[in-house]
Amino acid sequence: MATEIIFVVEESPEGGFEAKALGHSIYTQGETMQEIREATKDAVSCHFEENDRPRIIRLHWVKDELIAV
Repeated sequence: MATEIIFVVEESPEGGFEAKALGHSIYTQGETMQEIREATKDAVSCHFEENDRPRIIRLHWVKDELIAV
């Protein structure tokens, strides 16, 4: 049993956020930061049986910034 699962969270081109789990086929989305936190918890609960469920969800927030030169 893994104790932690990591999600990469990026801004969605359509608005809101998208979260993808590393090493697992789990994808979810939400309109706000709070919604994406709740959505990842729900997705992990649905994907794993209770005894196999990771105890920690780590969200790695990725934000691109462009600077004109």
